Amino acid sequence: MVCCELVRVTAPVWSCQSCYHVFHLNCIKKWARSPASQADGQSGWRCPACQNVSAHVPNTYTCFCGKVKNPEWSRNEIPHSCGEVCRKKQPGQDCPHSCNLLCHPGPCPPCPAFMTKTCECGRTRHTVRCGQAVSVHCSNPCENLLNCGQHHCAELCHGGQCQPCRIILNQVCYCGSTSRDVLCGTDVGKSDGFGDFGCLKICGKDLKCGNHTCSQVCHPQPCQPCPRLPHLVRCCPCGQTPLSQLLELGSSGRKTCMDPVPSCGKVCGKPLPCGSLDFIHTCEKLCHEGDCGPCSRTSVISCRCSFRTKELPCTSLKSEADATFMCDKRCNKKRLCGRHKCNEICCVDKEHKCPLICGRKLRCGLHRCEEPCHRGNCQSCWQASFDELTCHCGASVIYPPVPCGTRPPECTQTCARVHECDHPVYHSCHSEEKCPPCTFLTQKWCMGKHELRSNIPCHLADISCGLPCSATLPCGMHKCQRLCHKGECLVDEACKQPCTTPRADCGHPCMAPCHPSSPCPMTACKAKIELQCECGRRKEMMICSEASSTYQRIAAISIASKITDMQLGDSVEISKLITKKEIHQARLECDEECLALERKKRLAEAFHISEDSDPFNVRSSGSKFSDSLKDDARKDLKFVSDIEKEMEALVETVNKGKNSKKSHCFPPMNRDHRRIIHDLAQVYGLESVSYDSEPKRNVVVTAVRGKSICPPSTLTCVLEREMQSRPPPPIPHHRHQTDKNPASSNLQKIAKEPVIDYFDVQD
Repeated sequence: MVCCELVRVTAPVWSCQSCYHVFHLNCIKKWARSPASQADGQSGWRCPACQNVSAHVPNTYTCFCGKVKNPEWSRNEIPHSCGEVCRKKQPGQDCPHSCNLLCHPGPCPPCPAFMTKTCECGRTRHTVRCGQAVSVHCSNPCENLLNCGQHHCAELCHGGQCQPCRIILNQVCYCGSTSRDVLCGTDVGKSDGFGDFGCLKICGKDLKCGNHTCSQVCHPQPCQPCPRLPHLVRCCPCGQTPLSQLLELGSSGRKTCMDPVPSCGKVCGKPLPCGSLDFIHTCEKLCHEGDCGPCSRTSVISCRCSFRTKELPCTSLKSEADATFMCDKRCNKKRLCGRHKCNEICCVDKEHKCPLICGRKLRCGLHRCEEPCHRGNCQSCWQASFDELTCHCGASVIYPPVPCGTRPPECTQTCARVHECDHPVYHSCHSEEKCPPCTFLTQKWCMGKHELRSNIPCHLADISCGLPCSATLPCGMHKCQRLCHKGECLVDEACKQPCTTPRADCGHPCMAPCHPSSPCPMTACKAKIELQCECGRRKEMMICSEASSTYQRIAAISIASKITDMQLGDSVEISKLITKKEIHQARLECDEECLALERKKRLAEAFHISEDSDPFNVRSSGSKFSDSLKDDARKDLKFVSDIEKEMEALVETVNKGKNSKKSHCFPPMNRDHRRIIHDLAQVYGLESVSYDSEPKRNVVVTAVRGKSICPPSTLTCVLEREMQSRPPPPIPHHRHQTDKNPASSNLQKIAKEPVIDYFDVQD
């Protein structure tokens, strides 16, 4: 019951003296010290089998009779016994004999000896077995004296005390005003010769003086002498002055009980029932006989809970009930249940028991607790079923009584229910309504019928292959871009993919939301194109519509200048200014740095300098920094300078150190600063990656040996040179040659000359 091991013949054991179960000694020690073995409301531990409470934990291994410690095992004797005579006495019996069997487990057998026993009334004797626990009765009347001391028992020979006397008598009280019918033997020894009990009324008998009656409660005779007799009264009515002193002052002496008691003339001063513990009210009248009159003062009384007080005249306090009142304060203390507040008005309760019913659901989940509201967990449900509880197939059974909330028994048989598929069943019989899903591996098509998937559990119905759907949408122009899915591609909505029809003017896609039944709308093209200057040094990304409008403005200016030539009689060709090809060939203007590079190239050609030597640093002086990077850097030069110092130090550390890679983590910063770091990392040949999310997003740059290199001039130096004042450029000398391409030459001239707005052309 406390372990799963067998009790072997050589193992130390302990045997319960109540149920005689045998346990391992070490196991019963652990059980006795565990909290589960503690007896409720008693000091000790419970036997796991019979729940008998023992006070001491066993520490030694003894034989069954308890005479030998650590008995040795012998093949010819019972295991764990000493082999000697038991000699144990029968517990709870008057048998003087001891057990004559060898040391044995279990209880001792009944004593086989015979002895003579008397019957219960003691008049006859009988021979019976010593171990017989049944008492002996004869057929004669008992005749023992009853509790009244007058009558004898008329029942047959019986055990125990006789029943009280059943004869009914009539008794009179001491004062003679009340009588009652009682069983014989009630209030024996209280009779005074006239009455047998006190009726709690005033006696009222005439005293010996003949003038007064007894004022005591009904009592045995005789009555006390008259309290007003002259030899009993020794003080004035208020008790402050002896009568002997008043006689000396001239008061007349008393001869009978009817004579008045002389008054001393002082204030009475007897304590009145009103007032409080701190201030006791006294009688203010002069010394007098009889009861004191009503008090003329006021008393402060408290409510039941002592929270409030009020002042009342003492005359209104006629009883103890008038000395208290109820206030309107509600008790805010928690009741014993710990769930509800007391909320009683003027509460005087100390325990605050909760009168509500608990009502919480029990562990069975079917019934609610019907006990008064309490702390802690509710007890187990007392309901029980007397029907057999079986599993679904009926192989396992729990026999009644079955406690409420008991789950059906577990069954090891294979589930015998009808299943949706024909695959083998591997799960056991269960009490749940739904069977576990079938996990047999099968082949199934994905939802879009793209491929046949293998090793798919049988219960999985909708399988996605992870490939794009690629089904043609209702518009007929696009295909579904969702991953393999179930059902229709578009449900109650139209295709919103961008239109791919080429534009008539620039050839870029329309990019408007899909419009299969209507022509493409006339909107500005948002595609980005790359524009270059004549020498190819400057590059810039521009929106197609903005580039076209810029070229149209320049072409309009060029046409306006040629119109002036036409007015002079010259013929001009403008076809190349208005073709789409020329619009696509819109270029940027060369800046001063482009002109400087062109001069250096012409000087190198004039002096026959090869391209490999590069004495003017033409190739290396080409700016590696984009215009957008320069614009961002001009906003915060100090930040750019610090970043370049970090990158230069990182590149030098990698080139001079042992490691081929080294990283540097910049602190979190905003998006503009992170963009500057990414652009500078490309110039320095560093790898840059952004980590984390806003606002903790930061950049980590990594330098690689052989790939990362510092540029010949930093971005800070380039910006400082550009901000310094430049000398005016040299005057170009143009040769008078025939212009083979008048349209392009005029376009370049116009681009360099000040813009003349002839026709007020708008962008």
